[in-house]
Amino acid sequence: MMIGGAALALGRFLVIRRVAIALVLLACTVPSRAANKDMDRLNIQMSNLTGQLAELQRTSEETLRELRRLNELLADQSASLKKSLQDQKVQDESLQTTLKELKERLGDIETRLQGFPAGPPAVTAPAPSAGGEPSPTPPAAAAPAANAPPPRELYSQAYADYARGNYDLAIQEFQEYLKSYPNTDLSDNAQYWIGESLYGKQRFADAVEAWNALLRDFPASDKLPDARVKKGMALEKLGRRSQALLEYRYVVDRYPNSPAARVARDKLNPQ
Repeated sequence: MMIGGAALALGRFLVIRRVAIALVLLACTVPSRAANKDMDRLNIQMSNLTGQLAELQRTSEETLRELRRLNELLADQSASLKKSLQDQKVQDESLQTTLKELKERLGDIETRLQGFPAGPPAVTAPAPSAGGEPSPTPPAAAAPAANAPPPRELYSQAYADYARGNYDLAIQEFQEYLKSYPNTDLSDNAQYWIGESLYGKQRFADAVEAWNALLRDFPASDKLPDARVKKGMALEKLGRRSQALLEYRYVVDRYPNSPAARVARDKLNPQ
């Protein structure tokens, strides 16, 4: 009886032991599965983040490419605008020159018309000589000396030589114009283009002197803003930057709305 009770107790003990072992194994398995689920969720989140980073990188690269394209387009437009402004300046100069030439030509015509007599000269019959014969007619007066070349033609030829890069010839012709026509509407322009021709020959010190002559001899000229800016550029070529800055500031202060002022501002604030 006691042996049977012991066997029964032993059997119960073994059952309880197996259940305990199973519970322990179960307790160990449940956290493992939970940990695996957490790892799966973390992997999914990492995968999503990786995809988002790749998409962000792709978008960033596309944005950079678009910015480069826009910068190139802006540079092209800026260059085109500068060229248009230069072309417009040349056209304005040509139009201004044409208008001045027409005005000069009209003045020349008026001067010539004023020299004509109001009517035909009176004819005086020769007085008879003592023998009843008319006295010989006196010789006609000598014709006036031929006029100098018209200022329009002389100036146009000089400007054409400057435009073709024939600076030596242009300087000579502009100087001839100033010698023959020192006080016309184009005289200040001639002095200005002497400076430009010298600048084109890289004779910067002589160009400065030519523009100084313009500032001195033609204080009311409409070429003063351009002359001062170009004088500043010539001074920079000579290594005299501080003096050049004074010229640029003068143009900006005195002629703020002129095309020359825009150039002067760029010189004062280089990019």
